[in-house]
Amino acid sequence: MSFSTPGPLRPLILDDIRGAQKMLAGVARMTAMEGSRHLTQLVGAPVHLKCENLQRTGSFKLRGAYVRIAGLRPEERAAGVVAASAGNHAQGVALASSLLGVRSTVFMPVGAPLPKVAATREYGAEVVLHGAVVDETLEAAEEYARETGAVFIHPFDHPDIIAGQGTVGLEILEQCPEVRTIVVGIGGGGLAAGIAVAVKAVRPDVKVIGVQAAASASYPPSLAAGHPVAIDPAPTMADGIKVGRPGDVPFALIRELVDDIVTVSEDDLSSALLLCLERAKLVVEPAGASPVAALLSDPGRFRGPVVAVLSGGNVDPVLLQRILRHGMAAAGRYLSLRVRIMDRPGVLAELLRALSVVDANVLDVGHVRTDPRLGLTEVEVELHLETKGPEHCLEVSAALREAGYQIIS
Repeated sequence: MSFSTPGPLRPLILDDIRGAQKMLAGVARMTAMEGSRHLTQLVGAPVHLKCENLQRTGSFKLRGAYVRIAGLRPEERAAGVVAASAGNHAQGVALASSLLGVRSTVFMPVGAPLPKVAATREYGAEVVLHGAVVDETLEAAEEYARETGAVFIHPFDHPDIIAGQGTVGLEILEQCPEVRTIVVGIGGGGLAAGIAVAVKAVRPDVKVIGVQAAASASYPPSLAAGHPVAIDPAPTMADGIKVGRPGDVPFALIRELVDDIVTVSEDDLSSALLLCLERAKLVVEPAGASPVAALLSDPGRFRGPVVAVLSGGNVDPVLLQRILRHGMAAAGRYLSLRVRIMDRPGVLAELLRALSVVDANVLDVGHVRTDPRLGLTEVEVELHLETKGPEHCLEVSAALREAGYQIIS
């Protein structure tokens, strides 16, 4: 993804973030800090969840958008603002603009999830659907800005945006003064950069760890090169942190202040989302769950107390359904296998009874009768089972073999 970057700007300092915090009073919520017993046991130290998924518009993006738009000159406000986004930034800009009485236009991809499109409109923006991918949407938004004079509101590459996002860091220090490690997802870098500026200025001993999806991790090669490097990000369920090139402004701050950046797999992400839903009772989008994914993938890496920032909860219900299935499979909660049986009445019922004895829930049953490997009176039954975890999967397979069934796969 390619974004235009601002011209020379003064460095961001703690006073900017404190000023943003005053500006956001009564606008952005101080979101809850919830303890996680499961993650605490896993890490071996207290783990707290900073619930920006419960922020207005469902993510931290309102903070930066409001500070950026509030800082516009009167003539800039009169010209209106424009943004390009597939979701969270769109909603943040829409609500911030409405609260400030500024006209907003938001370009979104044609395939953007309908709930996000509807929410952006409800927050007061004019939504224009354009392009199959965000790159095309962005080009259209920038062209609109050039033609109309509307101010383009960048999702992460501006000090005002970063100052607004940095207020999350100030809240963490207030809510969990004993924190020693903060784990935060990184896309373009605005949230991580803002938190790092705020936290390191007050508590330089606190570690700030960034997390990227392995499929679209632009920061590791950029840090190795010493400057932002554009990559071609692969598909990832964590579309909120799928950014092909770090922003110039956040990159400089992250290179200086963030202690480490780790990557997580798609299995890690889906398992993290499932954990947030089942254990914390929180709906979190995959990008927002990336810090939890990092804790799950390498719990011994993080010095506690740990605060994991759940940056957003705007997940499309259809995608959520797919991710939960993926997460259950990654956690060993699904078992798929084929069993060869005789093709005569009552044999399938016997097989299902054997499964009920070991408490395996049958989700789907299919028959294969045309495989040349099968005998004339044989059939293969394809089973999809819901289990209680990897150990239960082994128990189910062992019970079937002990009962005399031949497991093919």
